[in-house]
Amino acid sequence: MHALSPGKPTVPTLTSILSAHLDGSRSIPETIAACYARLREHGDDAIFISLKPEAEALAEALRLQDEGPRGRSLWGVPVAVKDNIDVAGLPTTAACPAFAYEPKRDASAVARLRAAGAIIIGKTNLDQFATGLNGTRSPYGVPRNALRPDLVPGGSSSGSASAVAAGIVPVALGTDTAGSGRVPAGLQNLVGLKPSLGLVPSAGVVPACRTLDCISVFALTVEDAWLALEAMAGLDAEDPFSRTLPLGRLGAAPPHLRIGVPRPADRDFDGDAGAARSFEVAVECARTLGAEIVPLDMTPLYEVARLLYDGPWVAERWLAIRELLERDPEAILPVTRQIIAGKPLPSAADAFSARYHLAELALAANAALKGLDALMVPTAPRAVTLAEMAADPIGANSMLGRYTNFVNLLDLCALALPVTLASDGLAAGITLIAPAGRDAALASIGRALHAASGLPLGATGSPQPALTSRPVTAPVGMIEVAVVGAHLSGMPLNGELTGLGGVFLRSTATTAAYRLFALPGGPPARPGLLRVHEGDGAPIALEVWALSPEGFGKLVAGIPSPLGIATLALADGTRVKGFIVEAAAVAEARDVTHYGGWRAFCASLKSSAA
Repeated sequence: MHALSPGKPTVPTLTSILSAHLDGSRSIPETIAACYARLREHGDDAIFISLKPEAEALAEALRLQDEGPRGRSLWGVPVAVKDNIDVAGLPTTAACPAFAYEPKRDASAVARLRAAGAIIIGKTNLDQFATGLNGTRSPYGVPRNALRPDLVPGGSSSGSASAVAAGIVPVALGTDTAGSGRVPAGLQNLVGLKPSLGLVPSAGVVPACRTLDCISVFALTVEDAWLALEAMAGLDAEDPFSRTLPLGRLGAAPPHLRIGVPRPADRDFDGDAGAARSFEVAVECARTLGAEIVPLDMTPLYEVARLLYDGPWVAERWLAIRELLERDPEAILPVTRQIIAGKPLPSAADAFSARYHLAELALAANAALKGLDALMVPTAPRAVTLAEMAADPIGANSMLGRYTNFVNLLDLCALALPVTLASDGLAAGITLIAPAGRDAALASIGRALHAASGLPLGATGSPQPALTSRPVTAPVGMIEVAVVGAHLSGMPLNGELTGLGGVFLRSTATTAAYRLFALPGGPPARPGLLRVHEGDGAPIALEVWALSPEGFGKLVAGIPSPLGIATLALADGTRVKGFIVEAAAVAEARDVTHYGGWRAFCASLKSSAA
């Protein structure tokens, strides 16, 4: 663990900034002035490629202050944006001066941030054309790793990560194709949220691989990252790669989780014993939170990762810079040029062949992930020094993507989290990974893991804020659903809930007006909850989740006979919708009421088998 610096002032998080603006304890102009003051104090000219003049930012702050919050979720919050994302009024360079242009309008995600009240203060440095995971491939210099200046900052979203880690801004936008929104977070003790593809519109982003690109968020806490995501998420009818996905709500971590981890033979830390120990710390932390750890064969995922650069997707990078490459190839950094145009482009036949192979690998990968709440991997095998990167720019960079390159190809969402921070500033992190649409479930697990780490925020030395309690009743617009069997957390059908954007609310029990039966058939084995006269039954343990009306409708539509939905009376005094069984169906079923719940009954079966 990393000791806090004595006497160091607390660096504001997005949540604390917004709270201060709303209660009047701090004005928006004061927040913006402090942001620029921290930038000057930090003294790293390579973080930003272009910066909004302070006077202009203060004028925007005054306007927002005068207007009032108007329900804006990011009212007066300063945000930095990676310089391959369009911001009207600031040039877009993608870290290549010869490519630079003046966008006429904001990228869709930036426009949504502004509509939520955010103030964009500048455009951050990156590996040129977002090609790299190390942060050293820019003619504008190398942003300093805020923890240790001898280490690479991580890329390609290097400037955004360094800006947040140093406490200059509470959140910053990056992009992620092969890990650019995760690796910098792992190397600088940050949260890096990589949404499901298409959840946040990518219109107005200079493409790397257009079919795989997504806008990501760097933040000091999971809650901060989630607030930014909420402001940006949603279908954009003008973006052909935008799609409708359930966003869900941030909630408490379910009490029983199944977390997959690479089996020992598949773990690669590039010879770094300290990094290996850090991952074990994360595994033990997950166990402490009630997770079952499941060793996973990573072979199909690693094979997918190799397709990203050895397959035809490099042609997408070529398409993005084709005109400049033909007109002025020397304007592109040699290492970038080597990666994108250093070998003949794949043929159409090669592209189709790779797509077929990816589809086959995806079947194996999805089968391996089935039944898991998340896959947990190291964010990167280990940290890399600037000297190592200079000596082996291709090999060292490839090593950093060991656990990231497969994610977007397999249409997965991911959340990078800090795990350990040594006294010398060496950070190590993990990444949670799940199928598309499970962003909220990942964030709910991630906030608990991050809080359990006890780590300070970024490189600031400031302590984490206290973990806020999440609502135990359904958020407005969502429906509470009680589950008693295979849909419980950690059980075989729980993925149906999380896949529909379900949010865990609380564990409780029924009143004594119910009996529980083990129904014939399966797999999976299913219980039936039967309503009886009060006192003729017993309290039956259950979990209450929240679903959107659409998600609730889909869940109900899939309920097989003899099960149905009724209103259940709970021991906590509430009444919620929940699974019930027809009385005629329990005639040949086993009465398991005396176990007090389905989880206890299943545990007894395992004990008997053992």
